[in-house]
Amino acid sequence: MEKEKELEINEAETKTEEVVEEAATEKVEESASVATTEEVKEEVKEEAKEATPTETTEEPKTENGKEPIIQLKNVDVTFGKFKAVKNATFDIYRGETFSLVGESGSGKTTIGRAIIRINPISNGEILFNGKRISGKISKMEDRDVIRNIQMIFQDPAASLNERATVEYIVSEGLYNFHLFENDADRIRKVENIIKEVGLLPEHLTRYPHEFSGGQRQRIGIARSIVMEPKFVIADEPISALDVSIRAQVLNLLKKFQKELDITYLFIAHDLSIVRFISDRIGVIYKGDMVEIAETEELFAYPLHPYTKSLLSAIPVPDPKIEKNKKLFVYDPSLHDYSEDKPSLRDIGHNHLVFCNNKEFEEYKKIRN
Repeated sequence: MEKEKELEINEAETKTEEVVEEAATEKVEESASVATTEEVKEEVKEEAKEATPTETTEEPKTENGKEPIIQLKNVDVTFGKFKAVKNATFDIYRGETFSLVGESGSGKTTIGRAIIRINPISNGEILFNGKRISGKISKMEDRDVIRNIQMIFQDPAASLNERATVEYIVSEGLYNFHLFENDADRIRKVENIIKEVGLLPEHLTRYPHEFSGGQRQRIGIARSIVMEPKFVIADEPISALDVSIRAQVLNLLKKFQKELDITYLFIAHDLSIVRFISDRIGVIYKGDMVEIAETEELFAYPLHPYTKSLLSAIPVPDPKIEKNKKLFVYDPSLHDYSEDKPSLRDIGHNHLVFCNNKEFEEYKKIRN
């Protein structure tokens, strides 16, 4: 094999020399100066080097100049004959919180689990830092995904090992990737993160069933953050918590984002909470991404009828207004996609809407 490679390299070098020789001879014949063939050869080689594209190690950039850490390109996820996610295409930029909202069964968690490689995808690809992480990848790449992408699961009671102590649960990732110098360093890291999430070092010897729902969710957050990942998928981390605890957990997530430069995919169904924590929001309905925009843009100019229905369901703190409020119910039959097929289109202002040609023109008039 090595001999074959050497022969191929020698042939390529010979061909290159021949091309340079021909080009130099032509240039000498054309030139009226007294330049030697060797001098012209060197000149041709320099021109060839400049013309040859070189590989770049820079991170991928999008049109708006931001750096995507996660990219989904035409991703489908199927379970048997049922297609849970259809042609999902969007980027999540480094350092931001991208929220995915929609009703139960819309495909939010499925996308999160596909990114972390729990759910295999049936079409498309998922990129992390410009490298494909979907489908078959090497063991080393798989370990890199586990190390740098963590998930906070929706139900802490189901995601925590009831037979393991809190110390072991939080330390498991540190053990697997040996992210500590010695045992004293490991204990120091575990105690620090437990304090950060609002628990006490004496809680480390206890088991998950001894804690409340909010405390268990804090253990789940500690288990993810102690790894110092680059990207965290938070799957409805506050849906099972009391209202008073929700604000604490959200503030905790924002605190870690600032301190550790973490990027979040925040999955939720409550748009009022999403507005507080998000930089951009993606709305998903029955597996289709129907609208993607920056947070204030989406709240100021909701265009897709399904987005409007979600916004109308946000409770208003004034009881009189809430009592007389009319809910907008989304009816998919109002779209006529029999001939003019829809797709996710940019109407400007970094605002994408799932629509056909007719709807596209209507949405542009409303926004502009």
